[in-house]
Amino acid sequence: MNIERLERGGERTVYEWHRQIQTIVDDMDQSIKQHNSEAITLQSLADKLGYSEFHTTRKFKEISGMQLRDYLRHRKLAFALKEVRDSGKSILDIALDYGFSSHEAFTRAFKVTYGVAPSEYRRHPYPVVLRTKINPFDRYFFGLGEVGMIKSTEEVKIYFVTIPAHKFLHIKNYESNGYWDFWQKQSLIPGQDCETISGLLDSIKGKLDDDGGSDTNSGNGQIMAYMNDPDGRLCDWGFPRTECYGVRLPYEYEGEVPAQMLMADVPEAEYIVFEHGPFDYEQENRSVEERMEQAMATFDYTGTGYCFDLTPGRIIYFYFNPDRYFKYVRPVRKS
Repeated sequence: MNIERLERGGERTVYEWHRQIQTIVDDMDQSIKQHNSEAITLQSLADKLGYSEFHTTRKFKEISGMQLRDYLRHRKLAFALKEVRDSGKSILDIALDYGFSSHEAFTRAFKVTYGVAPSEYRRHPYPVVLRTKINPFDRYFFGLGEVGMIKSTEEVKIYFVTIPAHKFLHIKNYESNGYWDFWQKQSLIPGQDCETISGLLDSIKGKLDDDGGSDTNSGNGQIMAYMNDPDGRLCDWGFPRTECYGVRLPYEYEGEVPAQMLMADVPEAEYIVFEHGPFDYEQENRSVEERMEQAMATFDYTGTGYCFDLTPGRIIYFYFNPDRYFKYVRPVRKS
């Protein structure tokens, strides 16, 4: 894609449109979270972009693949479902908070989307595909790298931890190499594309890494992981692995496992953590990646009493949240 290409009539560039649509998406999520439906009318969004309502909806669909009104409705329902699942609020109050005119209108939309009435879902929650937040603007997708190529000066923190026994609900790929390649390959498998899997995981209550479930980034608790596997792909770290995506759950979790996913029991074990603090994704991401890779490659286990554990089945967890940290949690054993 040539981001410098101008659209017909001297309009803004493809790059600028993606950035503007991202702003709209961010604003919509924030308004939904605050129960402020008045702030997310088509007219207000069009005014913000400086284009007609028709042109705004056309560009939104072109970039996101769906009608703006459909995206907004599904995002409202995704937020509402979590309140149905987790709160004690009445169904009517939830319906009105998210802009539905009545209990009946909300129930009808909920049932059409998720196949179950909200009252029944509250009694028996199970994984459903939620509409997760889209992110149409990504500098790395456009091949831009950092804006200013700022080098991170923060040191990588390194420490050992004992992680209690837990479960890991996930999908895996034996041949992928990296996040983008992982999802490209998964998209070829029915029911295992990013939107479906992220939506299912987003609806599951009790994720160990979830910060609350109603944050504007509704992918809370979802992480990449790398499982040591003799049948996997030889990776840049020098051992065969399968790439996974999923959520950590309490060891006593007994909820439903979606048909296209796997559940692994992960026993209590020792890990070494390589952690970089908050950083500017657009400005520093590449340098943070380099700093982390260097820290892991050069770490000297001498005198620690530990060594990197390459036992089949051991898992490396990868946490990526620029507002909080960039973190690898790697398995170790007593040397």
